Amino acid sequence: MTTTLDQLRPGQSGEIARVEGCDGISCRLREMGFVPGEVVRFLTAAPLGDPLNCIIQGSRVALRGREARRISLVSPVPVDAPALAASGKLQGLSEKHPTVDPIAV
Repeated sequence: MTTTLDQLRPGQSGEIARVEGCDGISCRLREMGFVPGEVVRFLTAAPLGDPLNCIIQGSRVALRGREARRISLVSPVPVDAPALAASGKLQGLSEKHPTVDPIAV
């Protein structure tokens, strides 16, 4: 089952399957690290639902909903920060460089 980044709930993550399109925005998303095999974690959405805040490769990124809909994910999975950090798939969640969890704040 696949889903798109905009359909995740705060705290969920998923492995990127593909980025739809071959225009400038799609190319820029790939340059920013949204490539197949990478894990992205959805953090929060603005009060009106747009933009969406996520973390990928240790960087926080804000995306418009229409940009997030281009990013197809393998089935969403709950975040297991220690395992993901150890695998190197979700940088920024290690003990050395913790990421503040906006859900807990």
